[in-house]
Amino acid sequence: MANQQDITQSLVRTPLYQLGAELKARFTSFGGWEMPVQFAGISKEHEAVRTAAGMFDISHMGKFTLQGKHLMEQLQRLVPSDLNRLQPGQAQYTVLLNPQGGIIDDIIVYYQGKDATGVQQAAIVVNASTTAKDKAWLLQELDLNQVEFQDLSPEKVLIAVQGPKAVKYLQALVKEDLQPIKAFGHLQATVLDKPAFIARTGYTGEDGFEVMVDPDVGIELWQKLYKAGVTPCGLGARDTLRLEAAMALYGQDIDDTTTPLEAGLSWLVHLDTKGDFIGREVLAQQKADGVQKRLIGLQMSGRNIARHGYPVVSAGKVVGEITSGTLSPTLGYPIALAYVPTTLAKVGEQLEVEIRGKTYPGVVVKRPFYRSKNRVTS
Repeated sequence: MANQQDITQSLVRTPLYQLGAELKARFTSFGGWEMPVQFAGISKEHEAVRTAAGMFDISHMGKFTLQGKHLMEQLQRLVPSDLNRLQPGQAQYTVLLNPQGGIIDDIIVYYQGKDATGVQQAAIVVNASTTAKDKAWLLQELDLNQVEFQDLSPEKVLIAVQGPKAVKYLQALVKEDLQPIKAFGHLQATVLDKPAFIARTGYTGEDGFEVMVDPDVGIELWQKLYKAGVTPCGLGARDTLRLEAAMALYGQDIDDTTTPLEAGLSWLVHLDTKGDFIGREVLAQQKADGVQKRLIGLQMSGRNIARHGYPVVSAGKVVGEITSGTLSPTLGYPIALAYVPTTLAKVGEQLEVEIRGKTYPGVVVKRPFYRSKNRVTS
């Protein structure tokens, strides 16, 4: 059996790893990477993002660039969302689907427009744990005679600056005006006098940006943001923040056995405005017949925290399973996501969760659990 040192040595580190180590961050294994789980503490980091600004090293995420004269037409086949709606400088959160309508991964497609010769350009950011799988799927399904695919994952640093004061802190280091950028807008920019890609996207439910730069620029950017007062944050706060905003975590809340309609992502499915795509028949049938299960938001009573994998009970029978759960730092009570039969998915439905052999009450509530007043619109 491999010891802990062997396991740690087998993990990949981002170019910002040493900066985290110098700040005495606690590290954990995530998707094959050694990533900071917390710096000063999850609650403090969570509060910083909700009230001021926090920054996350998300360099472990997959980063692809694609170009081709018929690029968007080819990408249309792979997702249920109508990418033809995108104008240059706009992005779409969507999902890659398998033929069964299951979610291969949730991704963001950033459309960058056409060059002088009519070649379309786009970037795609994917989850760290599915980067290899997603890359293989894209290379299999795209016509590589027409599409040029480049994997920037190992070459680029990605830093998320999130919170109501994110614009203030980041603007001091960026040449271009960030204020006019709308939600899911993006641009090629200049950070610390070097080329950068900046998008007004994130995974916290707050306003903020994700900045992709070369490693040396990323190291300097992190250091300058830290000196300016931006709070370093780890995966722990990232998880509590995204859960309050009811954002799905791939591998827990969604996977290749769940469809976007079951996962409450019907707003990504544009059956009426686009043609054929992988998984369309399954989704069309589900829309016609109704889904058998749904992902719900659950508010637990007292301080009883429903964790991933805990059984959901109704009328004494197990009817579902918790996918994510935590004690919400902002709201002060336990929240969770779970799949249950559609008949039990109505807001106000009383359910129970089995925790260490005993059942505790919870109620189905609207998602998201928390909605920031600071979010910009698209």
